[in-house]
Amino acid sequence: MKKAISVSLMALVGLFGTMAWAGSSSQDSVARLQSSVDVLHAVMSAPDKGIPDEVLASAKCIVVVPDLIKGGFIVGGKHGRGIASCRTTTGWSAPAFVSVGGGSWGLQIGVEDVDLIMLVMNDQGLQHLLSSKFELTGEGSVAAGPVGRHASAGTDWKMNTEVLTYSRSKGVFAGLTLEGAVVQQDDDSTRAIYGKHMEFRNILSGKVATPSSADAFMKAVADAGQHARVEEMKKSEDQK
Repeated sequence: MKKAISVSLMALVGLFGTMAWAGSSSQDSVARLQSSVDVLHAVMSAPDKGIPDEVLASAKCIVVVPDLIKGGFIVGGKHGRGIASCRTTTGWSAPAFVSVGGGSWGLQIGVEDVDLIMLVMNDQGLQHLLSSKFELTGEGSVAAGPVGRHASAGTDWKMNTEVLTYSRSKGVFAGLTLEGAVVQQDDDSTRAIYGKHMEFRNILSGKVATPSSADAFMKAVADAGQHARVEEMKKSEDQK
C-alpha cells in the first residue's frame, strides 16, 4: 500500500513538474515574441544609421534574436533564442522558433547583451534555413550587413551572400560578424506555442497557421517589410 502511494505521489510530482515546465516555456516564448516586436519597431524607427531599406525590402526571411548573449575571454561564445519568418506567396509565414549557438575566437573580454537580426537574402540561404540546421560560414553564406538607412547599400550583398547579420546594442545598429554559429529549430519553444511539434520547413513555407499569441509579432514583421518597400520606392522615384 505504501509503495502504491509512493508511486502515485511520484507520478503527481512528475505531472506537476511537466505542467510547470510547459507553463514556464510558454511564458518565455511569448516574452521572446514581444521582445522581438520591440526590436522590429526599433528597425522601423532607426535613424539614418539603420538597416538599409533596400536590404530589408529584398530579404526573403527575417530572424530576430533578442538578447543574444556573447561572452568569454579568449574563446568567445554566442547563444540565443529567436523567431524567424519568411515571405510566401500569401504573405509572411507563421513564426518559427530558432536557437543560435556557436563559438568564435577573439578577444571578447566581458559579456555583452545584444539583439541580433539576420536577413536571409537569396534562395540558397532560404533552402539552408529550411533545412532546420544551418551553419553560418564566411565563405559566402554570411556577412556583416551594410548600415545606413538611406545610403546606398552597395552591390556585394546582392551577389552570393546568403545571410546578412546585424546587431543592436543601446539603440544603435551595426553589422555583426557571426561566423561559425549554427541556426536550428528550437523544439521546446515550438511545442510551447503550437502545442505540438511542427516541422520547421512547414512553418516557414506558409503551411502552418499563425497562433494568436504571435499576432503582434506578425504585424511587426509585415509593417517592417512594408515600410522598407515603401521607402525604397520613394527613393527610386526621387532618383528618376
